[in-house]
Amino acid sequence: MEPYRIGIVGCGGRMGRMNLATIAAAEGCVIGGGTDRPDSPVIGSDLGLLAGGEALGLTVGDDPVELFAAVDAVIDFTTPAACRRHAELAAQAEVVYVVGTTGLAEADQAAIDQAAIQTVVIQAANMSLGVNLLQAVTEQVARALDADYDIEVVEMHHRHKVDAPSGTALMLGEAAAEGRGVALNDVACRARDGQVGARPRGEIGFATLRGGDVAGEHSVIFAAEGERIVLTHKASSREVFAQGAVKAALWGRDKPSGLYSMRDVLGL
Repeated sequence: MEPYRIGIVGCGGRMGRMNLATIAAAEGCVIGGGTDRPDSPVIGSDLGLLAGGEALGLTVGDDPVELFAAVDAVIDFTTPAACRRHAELAAQAEVVYVVGTTGLAEADQAAIDQAAIQTVVIQAANMSLGVNLLQAVTEQVARALDADYDIEVVEMHHRHKVDAPSGTALMLGEAAAEGRGVALNDVACRARDGQVGARPRGEIGFATLRGGDVAGEHSVIFAAEGERIVLTHKASSREVFAQGAVKAALWGRDKPSGLYSMRDVLGL
């Protein structure tokens, strides 16, 4: 069987380099190529060296069309605008498309949904095993407890993260809303400032912290009179996200076209 070739878009960034290193160390796949924005300083660099290993003779390019035509799967942790274009290319090339990009607008998500008609798309706001378990547990706890328990989602990330709340925090909020049988948009409070009044019953609140080099910390708090239940996940390295993304890319091989999640990949 031919090596399973996984490509990385945005391979010069922190997650891109981690994805490259994870592919290089994984069984059953190889680095198939990588791209970055045209003005990136890593254009022309050897992908093996960029991954922290030996030279591969493959260099970083700036044309995603060529990349999608040359690989079996692509992992994308780029920007919403780039993701929209990449989804179209994934559909055209019919490659497995793993999406970890967050902060997506409706038009971005629509492009991903459209791509899933023609190819395998695996999308998750967070690729780690632990976070996806936390999502499942959050839904179960929210289903078991009534609205006497206030729900707050607290997240912290490094100073460079551009979207807030994080995609993972919103994913956890969606899980809590699903457990409660409500739509998150109807009950979410994404920020508080000034004289906001008493907390409405049934509200799902979000708090966002930014600073340092925090890879990702998320807590879901169920608070009632006399007790609190706190579910927490802390990532100490981006490696857990890359490991999940590569696992997803390998899982998607030979699957029928459709939109899948990490819960599908992990059998949750």
